[in-house]
Amino acid sequence: MDLENQTGVTEFYFSDFPPFGNGSLLLFTPLLFIYAFIIVGNFTIFSAVRLDARLHNPMYNLISAFSFLEVWYTTATIPKMLSNLISEKKTISFIGCLLQMYFFHSLGVTEALVLTVMAIDRYIAICNPLRYAIIMTPRLCVQLSTGSCIFGFLMLLPEIVWISTLPFCGPNQIHQLFCDFEPVLRLACTDTSMILVEDVIHAISILTSVTVISLSYLRIITVILRFPSGASRQKAFSTCAAHITIFLLFFGSVALMYLRFSVTSPPLLDKAIALMFAVLAPLFNPIIYSLRNKDMKDAIRKVLCFRSMFNVSGSQ
Repeated sequence: MDLENQTGVTEFYFSDFPPFGNGSLLLFTPLLFIYAFIIVGNFTIFSAVRLDARLHNPMYNLISAFSFLEVWYTTATIPKMLSNLISEKKTISFIGCLLQMYFFHSLGVTEALVLTVMAIDRYIAICNPLRYAIIMTPRLCVQLSTGSCIFGFLMLLPEIVWISTLPFCGPNQIHQLFCDFEPVLRLACTDTSMILVEDVIHAISILTSVTVISLSYLRIITVILRFPSGASRQKAFSTCAAHITIFLLFFGSVALMYLRFSVTSPPLLDKAIALMFAVLAPLFNPIIYSLRNKDMKDAIRKVLCFRSMFNVSGSQ
């Protein structure tokens, strides 16, 4: 095969979206509302933590960082999904596909690391409360958040660079709702045995985070059950409940998506898992953190009241 054929693919086609006008608007409208809710909800949480001095502690700073990441994590895929639903041309350039994979997965890895840091933070706060303020200083919190971001974006770079060097000579149909490693690698005109190696690497990184977080929360639950006061137990469980719920949602969808080791699933199931992973899990983040925490609810009310007052004063 000559070089021209090997490098012939300049764009990919998303073949799993319905034709424009054939029920696509019925999918476009709810997805648009979900995306708007994710953006507004997570920015509200981020703003509430930034503006309320009572929430300037490691736990809420990490929640704020996670909410900020969720905004860009969903922005990496959902706008293109919306575009594909109302467009006749459901394509993405080769470079655009690489960039979508890079930012989507880099932000996902960063979120996983932030969730790991959150679990460690709760572990220290509950299992070693007397030393918590000494260990989890604001400076360390910033360093851990920044380090998670840097590591998340550097970790995926070699993989994306490697994919960019592969020959793609056709077909160019991606059987997924967004660019992802396995659907794209299956289109490469080369040995695809590396997909299994990639699956193993992803599995190790996912399971490492899951193990650290699970052990932290198991230890936390063990310590909480020893509290003599029922009120203390309830308060501690309430503090951790939101974190554990987000952890289960995030890593549950990640496991369904990336711990299948190239096992073929029905196309409809693949799309359902992709939607849960990229859309539904981020949807519940602002709901869980705003409903499960009184301090957060109070701070969000202040943000909303501030916006209302600003809008009223601006209209006068």
